[in-house]
Amino acid sequence: MVRLKSELRVQAWLRRANGLGLMTAVVRKGEAESGTVILKINRHGAGCEVFSPVADPNGASVWMSAFPNGAVKEPEADAYLQRQAKYDPDLWVLEIEDPKGLFALEEPILKG
Repeated sequence: MVRLKSELRVQAWLRRANGLGLMTAVVRKGEAESGTVILKINRHGAGCEVFSPVADPNGASVWMSAFPNGAVKEPEADAYLQRQAKYDPDLWVLEIEDPKGLFALEEPILKG
């Protein structure tokens, strides 16, 4: 199976979120070819959600929620992302500012 380069996947997420009128930022730039891309969805008063791509038992692409009990305050989300970056120096972090809840992932979400 052919996998898109991480840099191209990040560009696609940026376009998609910007198309909804949302502010985005590449918080951490990882390895261009194969770095993992983590999404941080900042819902402001409603908290932050963090998602990592994983494969389900059948090999399909899904997202894993870092916080299975729902959104957390931004400092907790940022601390999680900092820990992940220590383990994976190739990691990308893309933040999407979405206070109105316009952004939704298309793939299924697994709760961690």
